[in-house]
Amino acid sequence: MAALSGLASALESYRGRDRLIRTLGYCCQLLGGVLVEQCPSRSELGTRLLAMSAQLSHCRTVLRLFDDLAMFVYTKQYGLGTEEEDVFVRSLSVLSNVADQLYYPCEHVAWAADAKVLPVDSARWWILSTALWGLSLLLGVARSLWTVLRLRQKLRSPTANLSSPLSWSKRRAARARMRSEVLTLLSNLADLANAIHWLPQGVLWAGRFPPWLVGLMGTISSLLSVYQAVCTDSQAEAGSP
Repeated sequence: MAALSGLASALESYRGRDRLIRTLGYCCQLLGGVLVEQCPSRSELGTRLLAMSAQLSHCRTVLRLFDDLAMFVYTKQYGLGTEEEDVFVRSLSVLSNVADQLYYPCEHVAWAADAKVLPVDSARWWILSTALWGLSLLLGVARSLWTVLRLRQKLRSPTANLSSPLSWSKRRAARARMRSEVLTLLSNLADLANAIHWLPQGVLWAGRFPPWLVGLMGTISSLLSVYQAVCTDSQAEAGSP
């Protein structure tokens, strides 16, 4: 009953609902792709699952029409990241915010072109939005990798081996953050693999992924995101009075 209540509570929020739609969509693509390619007798079911995946993806695209303002507020609040101690992380975060901010209007134009609202070529705008998404993911990979290396170095330093309660508390917090950054790194790498696949052919492995592999990468990324959200909520409940 507690799990059901938690799921209902998550679905009341936009982010929680988006995570569920994303996970369900990629799972449908993974299962549908496997059925179409490996089980000819179940290809009709696989085709239906792929169609459901496409509709769920379209649903998320429509919902993202309203994300610009939230992204702008976040970008404005972060600014140049003056509160960030690490200059390299700050620079990567600022560039990532710019890429994310530009991503949304480009995707909106692409969607509007497909919907015949704007008389433009949607393919170019889809490529541009995908490239911006890929750039943001690449910057996120670099940021997480750098943070993991810095935390690892910090944990191995002589001052981190002191037995004082404060040091143990800091070590525990550093380890928790390092685990979180590793999960973020893996999630971004899985999404980056798909982003490159959706770029024009000739760019690395663009266009070479079968549907089931796209679904697998997306499912891995989505499940990691859900896991991190659950862990964050659990830590918040544990820390509340």
